[in-house]
Amino acid sequence: MSSDGPDGADRAGFETRAIHAGQPPDPTTGAVVPPVSFSTTFAQESVGEHRGYEYSRSGNPTRTALETCLASLEQAAHGMAFASGLAAEDAVLRLLRPGDHAVIPNDAYGGTYRLFDQVWAPTGLGYSPADLTSIDRIREVWQDRTRMVWIETPSNPLLSIVDIEAVAAFAHERGAIVVVDNTFATPYLQQPLQWGADIVVHSSTKYLGGHSDTVGGLVATDDDELATRIAFVQNAAGGVPGSMDCYLALRGIKTLAVRMDRHCANATAVAELLCGHPAVASVLYPGLPDHVGHEVARRQMTGYGGMVSFVLAGGEPAALEVARSTSVFTLAESLGAVESLIEHPHRMTHASVQDSLLAVDPGLLRLSVGIETLDDLLADLTTALDRADTGPGR
Repeated sequence: MSSDGPDGADRAGFETRAIHAGQPPDPTTGAVVPPVSFSTTFAQESVGEHRGYEYSRSGNPTRTALETCLASLEQAAHGMAFASGLAAEDAVLRLLRPGDHAVIPNDAYGGTYRLFDQVWAPTGLGYSPADLTSIDRIREVWQDRTRMVWIETPSNPLLSIVDIEAVAAFAHERGAIVVVDNTFATPYLQQPLQWGADIVVHSSTKYLGGHSDTVGGLVATDDDELATRIAFVQNAAGGVPGSMDCYLALRGIKTLAVRMDRHCANATAVAELLCGHPAVASVLYPGLPDHVGHEVARRQMTGYGGMVSFVLAGGEPAALEVARSTSVFTLAESLGAVESLIEHPHRMTHASVQDSLLAVDPGLLRLSVGIETLDDLLADLTTALDRADTGPGR
C-alpha cells in the first residue's frame, strides 16, 4: 500500500501527475523511467531492519510506484494494486462478514455478479440487485444488515449513470460504505471519492493500461482503516501483480489523458452514426442528450467515455451478423485499449448472468471505441450495419 508521491506532485495537474507521481528519476543512474524491480527478496541491514522492502508479495518498488500514481490520480490517500480487477474486488468484499448484505447494480458486470453470487453468497453474504439510478429502488431492497452499496457508473454493458453523491448520502445515513467501479470512466473523467464514495476499484487491464498487454486491478481510498484492512488482505491472500504488469500499467497511465480525449471524441461520433442507422433500435451512450443519465453524467464526469452499446432492430441474428462483419472493430472481449473492439455481451462477457435478473438483451452489442482514424471506424460500422439491415445474401 502506498500513498507517498514525489514532492509537489499532488499539487500538479492531472497529466503531470500521470507521468511523474511515484516515479522520480532513479537516484542511482538518473534514469527517467524508474527501473523495473524483478527481485522477490531484499537484503536487510540486520534482522528486521530493511529499506522498506523485504519480500515482493508484501511490497515491491515498481508496485509502489503504481500505487502512488493511482492514489494521486484519484486524489486518494491510499492506493493498492492487485493481480486483476476481480482480485481487487474480492479484496474489497472481504470487508464484509457472513450475514452482511450488499446492494449491487441490476446491470452489473458479469464477473462482479458471479463473484457475489457464486463465490461470496455461499459463505453467507447476502446481496440484492437494484436499479441504482433510483433511490426509491435502493430503498426497496435495503435491509438492516446492508453494509455496502456497489456502484458501476457508467455501468457495463448498459452504460447506466448513477448519481454517486446521492447514493453515497443515502448509504452513509444508514451506516453503509459505497464502492464505485470506476473502470469505464477512469480518474481522468470521474473521481468518485470527491463525490462521497469510500472506495474506488479499477480493472487496470482496461483504460489505465490501455494497450491490451497487462492484467491488473487497483483500489483507492481516503479511509485509513479501510486501507489497512484491504492492504492486510492484499498481503495475506497474495493476489498481487508482478512487477512487469505494474510497469506496463504505469506506462499506459502516462498517456491516459490524451487517449481518453480521443476515445471520447471517437465514441461520440460513433454514437451519432448509430442513432441515424435504420438497423439500430436504440443507442446507449451517456453523451447523448436523450440518455436518461445525461444530466448526472454531465455534472459528475468531465467526458462521457469510449464505450457505446446499441440494440439491433433485428434482434440477436442481426447483432451476430454485425459482430462478425466488422474488420477495424475486432470481435473480442475486454475493452479500454487503443484498438476498437466489438462484442456480444449475451454470449460473451455476460454469459454467466443470462439466466439471472441481470440477463442482457440478446440484440445488444457493446463497442469499445478505440483511437483509430475516425473515418475508418465509421465506414467499418456502416458496412456491417448495412449488411445486418438487408440480411446476408440479399
